[in-house]
Amino acid sequence: MAMDNRKVVLIGTGMVGMSYAYALLNQSACDELVLIDLDRERARGEAMDLNHGLAFSSSHMKIYAGDYNDCTGADIVVICAGVAQKPGESRLDLLQRNAAVFRSIIGPVGESGFNGIFLVATNPVDIMTRITCSLSGFNPRRVLGSGTALDTARLRYLLGNHFTVDPRSIHAYVIGEHGDSEFVPWSQAMLATKPILEICNQPDITCDYADLEKISDEVRGAAQKIIKAKKATYYGIGMAMTRITKAIFGDENSVLTVSAMLRGEYGENGVFVGTPCIVNRNGIRKVLELPLNEEEQKKFKDSCNTLQAVYRDLKLEEQQ
Repeated sequence: MAMDNRKVVLIGTGMVGMSYAYALLNQSACDELVLIDLDRERARGEAMDLNHGLAFSSSHMKIYAGDYNDCTGADIVVICAGVAQKPGESRLDLLQRNAAVFRSIIGPVGESGFNGIFLVATNPVDIMTRITCSLSGFNPRRVLGSGTALDTARLRYLLGNHFTVDPRSIHAYVIGEHGDSEFVPWSQAMLATKPILEICNQPDITCDYADLEKISDEVRGAAQKIIKAKKATYYGIGMAMTRITKAIFGDENSVLTVSAMLRGEYGENGVFVGTPCIVNRNGIRKVLELPLNEEEQKKFKDSCNTLQAVYRDLKLEEQQ
C-alpha cells in the first residue's frame, strides 16, 4: 500500500456514503477521494459540495466524481451502495435486493486492476461482505465489513452513561451478526481492568444483570429506533467506517469489531461475522478469539448458523 497518497474510492453517495466522506474530510483521513454513483450528477454535486468546504478544513484532499477505472491504484474501495432499509425491515430482509447491486459493482472494480482492500457497509453487512469476497476472489483478509463496530460504540456509550465514566474507558464488545442475533459477551466486558460483572455485584453499585441485558437490548434495537424517528442511520456508521479507514492507513494494529471471515476461530469456518480483529494496512491481521463461556459460545454459534443459512439460501455459487 502506497502511503504517500492515501486513495479511497467510495461507491454509493447516499447518506451513509456521504456521512463517511464528510468524516474523512474533517479528520483528514485520506489524500484522494473518488465518488462513484449510478447517479453521476449526484456524485459530481457531492464532490463540489465537499470541495467548497476545503478552505475551512485542515485537509488537502483531492475530491472528485469518477468511475470504476479510478479504482486502479486505490488503497481502499468502500462500498455503501444499495437499497435503503425500510422501517420494520430486518437487515437480512435486504439481502435479495442488495445482492444484485453488488454483482454490478464488484466486476467493474476487479476489471480496473484494483488490488487493495474492500471495506463494506451495505446491509446486511456480514452477508454483503461475504458476497464481496466471493465475487472478487480476494484474499478474505483484504475484505472486511463494518460489522459490529457501530454496535460496540453504542454499547460503550450506554455503559459509560450508566457508570458515569468516559466510554473510552469501557472495554466491551458486541459480536455476532450485525442484526437480530448479535449479543454482548458480558464475561469479557471490562471497566478499565475490572470486570463489569464484578462491579455489578458490589453493594454500593446500582446495577444488576437485568440492567446489563436492558442495555444490550437497547443496543440491538438502536437502528430500528433511529430509522423510525428519522428514516435512516448514517452519522454513526460514517464515523465508524472512518475509524476503520484510519486504522488501515495508519497501520495501527488496532482492535476493532469488524466483519471478518472465520477460519477455525470459535469452531467456525467460512462465515463472515462481527468479532474483534487486529486491523492494519493489510486488512485483517488476525481474528482475536474471545474466551467465551458456554452460554456465549452457543449464542455466537447460533448467530453464525443464521448467517450461514441465509448465505446458502442465496445460492450465489450456482449463479457464478
